[in-house]
Amino acid sequence: MNHGFTSAFVLFLFVLDPFGSLPIFIAVMREVPANRRDWVAFRETLIAFFVLAAFIFGGQNFLNLMHLSERSLEVAGGVILLIISLKMVLLDRAPSHELGHQREPFIVPIAVPLLAGPSAMATVLISVTRQPEQLWLWIAALAAAIAVSGVVLSISEKIQQWVGISTVLAVEKLMGLVLSAVSVEMILAGLKNYFFNS
Repeated sequence: MNHGFTSAFVLFLFVLDPFGSLPIFIAVMREVPANRRDWVAFRETLIAFFVLAAFIFGGQNFLNLMHLSERSLEVAGGVILLIISLKMVLLDRAPSHELGHQREPFIVPIAVPLLAGPSAMATVLISVTRQPEQLWLWIAALAAAIAVSGVVLSISEKIQQWVGISTVLAVEKLMGLVLSAVSVEMILAGLKNYFFNS
């Protein structure tokens, strides 16, 4: 399954799942002064971008080092995405007061693993190994998806006030449904390559 910029952008946006991260993000940021929240959201999304970009640039070397094939990575990544998407669809998330930090969060838990989690890392790694000739397309799509995620997180409290937390959770379930279809496609592509293109 070849991706253009739009489909790559949508895929990365679904994997980053900024709407699904809103309840946790709001809880984590509760103890951060209001005048610092925009900066923290920008900084954490920028860190997440560099973490995922490292996987894009070093993906093939990582596979060679670990003696992994593209086929096994596709199937494994698809399984991870399927689990994540099922959680998005089936589980209810609500803000937890226990997630509040007494100090400003740095890298953990917002940049990693809330944005640049295992599913996002696996997705960018699989994407670039499948279409290495489109390296800069992946970078551009990732940058655009990260930018949208940063904007969503920076206005998280306003979004919650506008639409309510139930609507945010409903959007997450819809994104999970689409992501589950993408994950199944990745698994089927990996199995097809294993059985018919070995």
